[in-house]
Amino acid sequence: YRDLHTFELQAPTRVIEWAQGNRVCVAGYGQSSGNEILQLLPPLTLQGKETQGLCPERDFKVECGGFSNRPVYSLKHVPHTSFLVTSGPPDSSLQLWQVSPEDSDIIQSVGAISPKSGTGEPWAKIATLPARTPWVLHGSRLNNVQITEVESRKNIFTAASGTSEELSNLTFLDYNTLLLCCTQGHLCLADIRSPQSHLEATVAIPSPACGEQWCMGVREGSDWSSQPIALLSSGGYLTLMDLRRISESLASVKCGVPSPTPGAEFLCISWAPALQGCLAVSGFDGTVHLYDTQSWDTSSREAQPIFLHRGHAFGGPGTSGTHPLVTVHTWHPQKPRTLLSAASDGSLHVWDWVHPGGDCG
Repeated sequence: YRDLHTFELQAPTRVIEWAQGNRVCVAGYGQSSGNEILQLLPPLTLQGKETQGLCPERDFKVECGGFSNRPVYSLKHVPHTSFLVTSGPPDSSLQLWQVSPEDSDIIQSVGAISPKSGTGEPWAKIATLPARTPWVLHGSRLNNVQITEVESRKNIFTAASGTSEELSNLTFLDYNTLLLCCTQGHLCLADIRSPQSHLEATVAIPSPACGEQWCMGVREGSDWSSQPIALLSSGGYLTLMDLRRISESLASVKCGVPSPTPGAEFLCISWAPALQGCLAVSGFDGTVHLYDTQSWDTSSREAQPIFLHRGHAFGGPGTSGTHPLVTVHTWHPQKPRTLLSAASDGSLHVWDWVHPGGDCG
């Protein structure tokens, strides 16, 4: 490591979201009510303010917070605004929050977005877009995906589908194109310029894995047509796809992770924003794996990580007798080699890694 900070949250989080001014948002997911949403001010070293000599500010500071009456399974900051959007059980509705001005320490609930599909659906996956009038993309199944204007709650787009496959995640590829990943291993592209765009699972992931759950990672802020999409299964299979040639995979490997995994609840895969071909994988145990994908092929061989963050695994068994499980990780938006990761024991780590063999890309 070049740098490593460890912190303890009062309750574990499964969300780490960058907000305005390099703030970090986290939220509890373990209670049926009273889950805290916090906006944290990172240490000076994480804010890009390098200091010489002793650095007294080495901990996160709570800037403001609020309480959700439901578990928070997903949280997104609405770019260029003070709004946050959250989702979680028991249904697929969204909750809207506003971070108060600097003279207040409150994150205030300002409303909700109810899906057209009604009640009884799984919790919604969400993505945001920095439009002139900010949008949120949300849905829990292929047949209830929609885009809503955040401030007016106006419906912008509703997709139609004859299937009800559950979604693992979704994203905006650009202002007109959506990409959806189903838990069964199917991808869907949608163009919002087509009213009532009919969604079908058009891409089946070519993989030796059957009966597993899948999630995807998309490199943000890039030309999506030239960047591979990474797909991760609950069995540890990792596939790279080119959306321009969807009939075949670019690469397919097996990650060296425990198998079978306890579940797909915390599966997480993400591309490094500034390191070519580098991605991170977590959700199998108390570790985060980093891989260099540039030499991968379609042989489904076992891939060796170039770095392994084991910090959460040393937390020891909790009250339930189980070892901590990494719940989420994310890359720092400006520091190429810095990641944040959280685990089920409430630990929050910030780490800057060094690859002995050289850099990705």
